[in-house]
Amino acid sequence: MSHRPFPGRRSVLRGSLAASAALTLPTALGSAPVFALSGRPKAGWGVQTGDVTCDSGLVWVRSDRPARMIVETSATESFRKTRRWHGPLLGADTDFTGTTRLRGLPSGEQIHYRVLLADPDDPRRTGEPVTGTFRTASARRRDGIRFVWSGDLAGQGWGINPDFGGYTIYNAMGALDPDFFLCSGDNIYADGPITSSVALPDGSTWRNITTQEKSKVAETLAEFRGNFRYNLLDDNLKRFNAQVPSIVQWDDHEVTNNWYPGEILGDARYTEKSADVLASRARQAFSEYFPISTLRRPDGRVYRTVRHGPLLDVFVLDMRTYRNANSTDDQTSDAQGILGAEQLKWLKGELSRSRAVWKVIAADMPLGLVVPDTGDGRPNIEAVAQGDPGAPLGRELQIAELLRFIKHRRITGTVWLTADVHHTSAQHYQPSRAAFTDFEPFWEFVSGPLNAGAFPASALDDTFGPERVFVKAPTAANVSPAGGYQFFGEVDIDGHSGELTVRLREQDGTVLFTQVLQPGRVGQ
Repeated sequence: MSHRPFPGRRSVLRGSLAASAALTLPTALGSAPVFALSGRPKAGWGVQTGDVTCDSGLVWVRSDRPARMIVETSATESFRKTRRWHGPLLGADTDFTGTTRLRGLPSGEQIHYRVLLADPDDPRRTGEPVTGTFRTASARRRDGIRFVWSGDLAGQGWGINPDFGGYTIYNAMGALDPDFFLCSGDNIYADGPITSSVALPDGSTWRNITTQEKSKVAETLAEFRGNFRYNLLDDNLKRFNAQVPSIVQWDDHEVTNNWYPGEILGDARYTEKSADVLASRARQAFSEYFPISTLRRPDGRVYRTVRHGPLLDVFVLDMRTYRNANSTDDQTSDAQGILGAEQLKWLKGELSRSRAVWKVIAADMPLGLVVPDTGDGRPNIEAVAQGDPGAPLGRELQIAELLRFIKHRRITGTVWLTADVHHTSAQHYQPSRAAFTDFEPFWEFVSGPLNAGAFPASALDDTFGPERVFVKAPTAANVSPAGGYQFFGEVDIDGHSGELTVRLREQDGTVLFTQVLQPGRVGQ
């Protein structure tokens, strides 16, 4: 693979907010109607690309006022020869955000782009262009693939700390020159207010940039939008977004902790108690702030397949929207499970049709790690495993059905990637160790958080026979990013041998664990 330095040669950001600015930022920065609207439209929130394939991709931008989005692409950063794409009119109905789909792109090539924002009343008046770049997926197997993944950003009250350099983990990920970044959920913590300072155990102080929308739990559409804007105050993230495409999924904290459809919240911080109402508002803001290919469909779904050439298909799951209620999860029959019947049917069909060498199942929750939900005082279960080492129960029944399907359909090259639990680990699942045995061995790799509290390692459930081959986690709960334990993972697929190498890395890029997997096998 070719490598580009990070940050690159390109001038990728214009008018970004300096980290040395005042720590408390007024609502005016996130609300276009109160801007001083003289001059030309500005795009101070940077650019993003998402769901990039061999011949297409999505470009995102936010304006400071009504504007027409225009994208120009070129094979060179000089933009001597350009192709122009006319995008949507950006207005208050989408919080002045917009996405333009680029089609007919050359495969395996570096695409340079710039976004112009034009005055709707005078298209000749455009703001200063904001530039970015991305690589399309290669149709040639020999080119190989590299990507990174993680999750959990600005959680547990740990926000953008200018003394700490902000979200520096994005610099380490960008330095690997990945083809894309898979964000495994918890892109925001809508239920986690951020205060200006937090006392640390050693007597020092963690300082946060704060905004009005992050001063309380998010309930209104404006507050959810403000949560997504908050992260874009970080220059490291904006620089990364301008150079690395994303594949984004969501989990619970985009709405509220451990939510499920139909839930009525008992949290006294909320005046809106319906999780469904909150989820509807959160989904709208989520769809406005990320370039995701399926969110404009009538069903507005998050789950999808992103095809990345002959070596890789990424199956992005939504383990939140269609799940049953959190419970003790010990029922002996469960048609709904954590995916819902329709999503399970979709996943089986997509896996059966895939001809990619590797099939990454991007899960927003782990399979064999016990994740409790004790928010209402009861010993409920938040993920799949409930700690009973025997035959599958509850949501495990649906996962058992899927694993059996993969085995009997002889589907090769499946690997599970996730985040959620705020530590990093590698689990190998083996029928000879399991209570349920009708599946082939597979690996699950966990990474994260990006910038959030770190937590001790989760207990394992032996139903599917996991062996924890590697783990790094603190012994105390909610360790701040200043204490370390911030992680991301890297996946490298060799174009010649087809081998897939997983590296679990620390915040600065240090490799903690490496595992090499061989292609063409139903089990690993």
